[in-house]
Amino acid sequence: MPGLHISKVAVGCASLQALQARQDGRRQNGVVPLVTRFRPTRADELIGGSIYWIIKHRIVARQTIIGFADNEGDRRTIIRLNPELIAVRPVTKRAHQGWRYLAPADAPADLDGDDHGLAALPPQLASRLAGLALI
Repeated sequence: MPGLHISKVAVGCASLQALQARQDGRRQNGVVPLVTRFRPTRADELIGGSIYWIIKHRIVARQTIIGFADNEGDRRTIIRLNPELIAVRPVTKRAHQGWRYLAPADAPADLDGDDHGLAALPPQLASRLAGLALI
């Protein structure tokens, strides 16, 4: 398992479906580029890890980090993401600017293959139950 992950707020996305639509619009050659101002100092540890997306103060999904590239023309960094969004067990997380490192022990479990059938819940219902701290 990868040694490190990051979390990031999905600014302007009200739902997981909105984030998926945004990602679909950005996809290039099977990769979703995410431009950030600075390259993470621990970038090598992040390859193979995931970016965990925060929507409405909850981590709700993740995407695997494929690698990093330099943006031509400026000093920004492109985080190359696998286009597949994987729903995770919702976990409350305060909003923050940019990205933050997330240790594997703090990363929520994926919903697919969960023993409680949470992945079968409609997204809005799952969101409401998570908001009430019931899941």
